[in-house]
Formats: sequence, C-alpha cells, structure tokens
Amino acid sequence: MKKLNLLNNRTGSKTSLFKTLLVFTLSTFILTSCETSDDNDCDTCNIPTNAEFAALKEDALASITQEFQLNTTNGTTTFTSANGVEIDINPNCITLNGTIVSGVIDIKYIELFDAGKMLTTNKPTMGLLPNGDKSMLISGGEFYINATQNGQQLELTCSMNLRIPSDLTEEEAGMTLWNGTFDANGDLEWAEEIDPVGTQGGVFLEQGPAGNAQYYAFFNNFGWTNVDKFYNFTGPKTQILATVPTGYNYGNSAVYLHYDGEGNALAHLDTYDAATGQFSEHYGQIPIGLNCHIIFATEENGQWRYAIKPVTITANEIYNFTLPETILGTEAQLVAAINALP
Repeated sequence: MKKLNLLNNRTGSKTSLFKTLLVFTLSTFILTSCETSDDNDCDTCNIPTNAEFAALKEDALASITQEFQLNTTNGTTTFTSANGVEIDINPNCITLNGTIVSGVIDIKYIELFDAGKMLTTNKPTMGLLPNGDKSMLISGGEFYINATQNGQQLELTCSMNLRIPSDLTEEEAGMTLWNGTFDANGDLEWAEEIDPVGTQGGVFLEQGPAGNAQYYAFFNNFGWTNVDKFYNFTGPKTQILATVPTGYNYGNSAVYLHYDGEGNALAHLDTYDAATGQFSEHYGQIPIGLNCHIIFATEENGQWRYAIKPVTITANEIYNFTLPETILGTEAQLVAAINALP
C-alpha cells in the first residue's frame, strides 16, 4: 500500500488544517478499502510475482541445506547431519561417466521432518497412486542427497545407508522408500520404489540399545527420497476447493492441508482454476469428518503472508480465504505456527 504524505500545516490556518484532515481521511478510506473489500480485490495491494514467491521458497530450502566433503582416500565415510541422521557413503560407488571418482567430492544434503519446513520449502508428502492420482503420505523423513566434483554431476552405482533415529519422526510399521520427481508445475511428487527382493523397499525399523529405535534406509540414487507410507483411512472421502483472494494464483501462492494428529505430513491442493480463483484437491482423497487446518501462503516484501484456519472436512466443501484473515510474518514464525498445530 502506497502511503500518502500528510501536508505540513505551518500557518495554522483553518484552510490548511482542513486540507490535512481531508488527505488523512482519504488515506484512511483507501487503506480500509484495501483491507476489507468484500471481493478481496485490491489493485494497490502488494501482490507478489511468481518469481518473488519462488525465491522465498528457495531461500527456505537454502537455509536447511547442509554441505559435506568426502575424500575418497578415506574409504567409506559416515556423515552425521544436524538432526543426528548418519549417512554412510562408499566412494567406490560414485562415478563420473562410468569411471570411479578419486579426490574430494562435494556432498549436498537436506532433511525435512516437520510440516512447517515442508510448507516453506514446498515439499509436501503427496504419493502417487497406481492410477496416477495423489494421496497423503505419512512421512518418516524427506531427504535430498547429491554429489558433485568441480561442479560436475556424479552418479551413484550402489546404495547409500541412512540411519534415522525414530525420535525424529514416529515409529510406524510398513514404511517404504519413495523417490521424488518434479512434475510439470515444478512440484515434488513421490513414487514408491519397487524392491525386487524385499517387501519394504529398502527400509527397516530396528530397536537399538536402551530401546532406541532407528530406521535403516538404503538409498539407490541421488536426489530426493522419502521414507513414507500412505495415510490409512477406510471411510468416505471427498474433493475440496479453496478460494483465494483476487490476484493470487498457483504461481504466486499455495494452499496446503495439515491433518491434525499427523505432524510429519502435509497435503497440497495442487491444481488451480483461473476462472474461479480456486485451488483444488481434485482426486477426491480427503477423508470426510477429518479435523485439519487449511493453510493459504504467499509472499510480501520478502516475508510470508499466510492464513491458517481449522476445519472439519465435509463433502464437496469450498473454503474461502480473505485478505483480512492473513497475517505477515517471518519464515520462523510461519514454521512455528504450523508445527504448533495439533
């Protein structure tokens, strides 16, 4: 909102005072109109570009990116992440154009365990069903691992081993390995890895000393990988819609769904109808009767503008967001707000 400068009243005359009050009144009227317009349309509001919203998410991802260096002369090396995940990498499994690499290798690593960071980095847990639809996954952690040397992309020819303390997530039976790829919109989607020799896709849960459990996961490729399973719900499901303020769309905003009681997971309304201004979960996979929180998020002047509202899912419901419902905050404030949800 462009602010109007009030006129200086140096003479103290009634005319000057009247002009000052008039300008103040008009400024207040314009500001109020922007905040309370029934149709949420405001030409002078600071609606972000697609690039500004993308940059906000990229900054969030960069802030949690960890970097290591592997010297091949040291043989198999174990790195410990900021959250205590142990990563074993055998340099004999890393190649460039089919040749085993020697020397120093740069390792880039990212880990996501909470819904707040999943939202700010746009890494929701939506798994592909056999028919191509997407449904909610319960996550035991999202991971990105990559290796380069002198800026050149390297390949992995045998598996890496991750040991993931279960206190970073929840002990869940039936977790499997999922590989992440980016769709046409640039959104990350997860496909279950087919394990030809086992039933858990390279993921095992074992009890350690003093009852400390760990997931053992064997990753067969660089890039995004997830330890997950589908959210289990046997009741009726529905499709939902979310209407966002005028000027906001799939490029400069997003709508997510937090399932209450499932903190390590985040659903995404991943389609948008420009004619109606509505986001949709168009697969009909949202459980009816579910207590959850629906979240609208966008960018404004390098910060997050967002709204979080509790809802109980009813069949074919439309949820509406207005600008007065939103608040402006830092990434840390948004993450804390999401992670504080039930």
